[in-house]
Amino acid sequence: MRKFHRYLGLLMLLPFLGWAVTGVFFFVKPGYQSAYEPLNIKSYPLGKLPELPESNDWQQVRWIRSILGLHLLVEQDGKWQQLDPDTLEPRSMPDEASLLQMVNDAISANPDRYGNAKTVSEQKVLTDTNINISIDWHQMRLRQKGDDTKFINTMYKVHYLQWTGIKFVDRVLGVVGLGLVVILGMLGLVMTLRSRKA
Repeated sequence: MRKFHRYLGLLMLLPFLGWAVTGVFFFVKPGYQSAYEPLNIKSYPLGKLPELPESNDWQQVRWIRSILGLHLLVEQDGKWQQLDPDTLEPRSMPDEASLLQMVNDAISANPDRYGNAKTVSEQKVLTDTNINISIDWHQMRLRQKGDDTKFINTMYKVHYLQWTGIKFVDRVLGVVGLGLVVILGMLGLVMTLRSRKA
């Protein structure tokens, strides 16, 4: 039993080290504030708004004025979309230059982290400080992710035994890992009780 306990302990050494290191990391939380900092599109006073038709099937309506002008956001059937304030037709994303202008306006609040937006690709902007910014045009929202965000997400995966990236396999690993911890503890308890009796 002692030999099995020893081998099981050696087998669990790697997950234990991972849990310990990541546990301390999550307790101290270094760099969390910057890594998960909310990034908002800079808004300006709305001014006079166009009148909207009374008969519509929108659940919610939001107005925003950005550096690009006025934006009408509506929720319909549980989905958000952006409409042209004048025609009420769906409004497509602007050109790359306009998106860069909007993002640069938003990130000007924290130039040390974001620097300047430099490239646009598939509703994503990359800054010269290597921060990826995703654009949700339908809700006029931005989401930022840097190398620090990726590192913290990796620490999270290590802590919760999400080692393969395959959801089913990682779930099995988690259950097996927790089961082995219980078995290791029970074996230790049994050996302790036996040594006391002896």
